[in-house]
Amino acid sequence: MNQSIRNLSPTLVWEIFDDITAVPRPSKREEKIGAWLVDFARRHSLDYRTDSAGNITILSPATPGMEGRPTVVLQSHMDMVCEKNADTLHDFDRDPIQTYIDPQGWVRARGTTLGADCGIGMAAALAVLIDPEVVHGPIEALFTVDEETGLTGAFNLGEGMISGSCLINLDSEDEGELFIGCAGGVDTLASLPYTTEPAPACHKFFRVDVTGLQGGHSGDNIDDGLGNSNRILARLLWQAERLLGLRLVRFDGGNLRNAIPREAWAVVAVPDMQADEFVNLFATFRREVQAEYAATDSGLEMTLSAAESSEVVERNVTRRLLNAVVGVPNGVLAMSASLQGLVETSTNLASVKFTETNGECNIVITTSQRSSVESAKRAAAQAVESVFELAGAIVTHSDGYPGWAPNTASHILGVTAEAYRRLFATEPKVRAIHAG
Repeated sequence: MNQSIRNLSPTLVWEIFDDITAVPRPSKREEKIGAWLVDFARRHSLDYRTDSAGNITILSPATPGMEGRPTVVLQSHMDMVCEKNADTLHDFDRDPIQTYIDPQGWVRARGTTLGADCGIGMAAALAVLIDPEVVHGPIEALFTVDEETGLTGAFNLGEGMISGSCLINLDSEDEGELFIGCAGGVDTLASLPYTTEPAPACHKFFRVDVTGLQGGHSGDNIDDGLGNSNRILARLLWQAERLLGLRLVRFDGGNLRNAIPREAWAVVAVPDMQADEFVNLFATFRREVQAEYAATDSGLEMTLSAAESSEVVERNVTRRLLNAVVGVPNGVLAMSASLQGLVETSTNLASVKFTETNGECNIVITTSQRSSVESAKRAAAQAVESVFELAGAIVTHSDGYPGWAPNTASHILGVTAEAYRRLFATEPKVRAIHAG
């Protein structure tokens, strides 16, 4: 128990949050926090529901005079991101979070993540359920599991867990912001089989590196004009393959499916007689692409160094790979017509990897598509699939998750915005995000 945190205002919210920080709750291991929630309901004589996924709903009836109001669902998630500093001894399955208030007044944790995502949302919902001063209609407080690593609880919500048609999600981040939309997403993976052959005689080998890019989240930062290392590298190699007969040995770029790739490298071979021309082509391309990204990604660097190899990728696959990586859609595809400045639809060329499994060699290209409009998300994934199929790749899609199209005429938005103005005498920001 941290008494200084329990003394913060509103007191009831912070008391509950302090209790929550004492309960371990890693993703996929929410049994302890689930038991704590059930005990909370019983202690306060509140009905509750559970399902096979581990989700819990706690119900509070309407206060006198509010019985005819619509049921409102307050939703948050039980699990937290479990990260700690290398020098911190902490067992997230057993130990409580060590909280404190820093000199600027922020509640923080010592050496670990705090779990305010979404512990503070849980605390707010529970406070509404039991605060005798709060006048409300019927409330269903829904607590889902495994939000951070798969949305498992949301995807497997049991039948009858909620009855309300108005849901307010409490997993937000910034004060004074009301979110009325977000993007759905799907991953599209292309697997291009390849074989190698002995490196041709009279060829010189080079390694090309693209580094220094900012990278960023493929949703939040997709409209920042940042460079994509895979696309930049492929553009150079595409030119050299056509002009100089370049042969590809290896291509590796990016890592995370939801990140704009920061770095990429390739090993290539060009005929000895074209080696100087390739060096000149590289220098020209480097100057041009650095100028292209001077205002948005000024740290872009490209280097050329000597390399060696005894084999190269078959010529036909090299051309099909470079055509696909250069030609596949990437970046912002459409902006929202409802909210100014919001990206509606995008796609990200996340990674290119050479793999070998059980003797089978494949080049695996990972992309992700996002949109707040479900049909546009599907269309983006279809466009990506079409390019890769033309290149001879085998294409698969993840299950994905749906988008939430902004509705500025939403009734609950109007009610919430008016309540915020009344309580805080300021106008809330109405936003949507191009992330899940």
